[in-house]
Amino acid sequence: MKSRDTLIRLRRFQVDEKRRRVTQIEMMKADFTRMATELDREVAHEESRAGISDPAHFAYPTYARAAATRRDNMRHSAAALEGQLAEAQAELGEAFEELKKIEILEDRERSAERAAEAARDQAAMDGIGLSRIRA
Repeated sequence: MKSRDTLIRLRRFQVDEKRRRVTQIEMMKADFTRMATELDREVAHEESRAGISDPAHFAYPTYARAAATRRDNMRHSAAALEGQLAEAQAELGEAFEELKKIEILEDRERSAERAAEAARDQAAMDGIGLSRIRA
């Protein structure tokens, strides 16, 4: 019984760890997306300020070019995190399934123990009832 309790605690810990990893990746992806949006806004502002929106133009603002590069890198990083997120979610699902299997087994075992205890109690009560009837 104790080994199963330890196993359940271990599986719960693993599920919590996987859940934290999924949350962390989702937060990183959201941060990258937010930063890319801000950089996109800065590029548009810089282009409108300079009056040049063609990156191939010789007078295109250097800051806009650097911000656009950073924006593109942020978007690539967010896209790369998508694969990691899918993998982490799959691992979370597997860990959760393992936990549920063990918890269901534990519940079945406890139900069987309760049923056996109820049968023993009923047999004791039947014995008391029979002894009173005989007396």
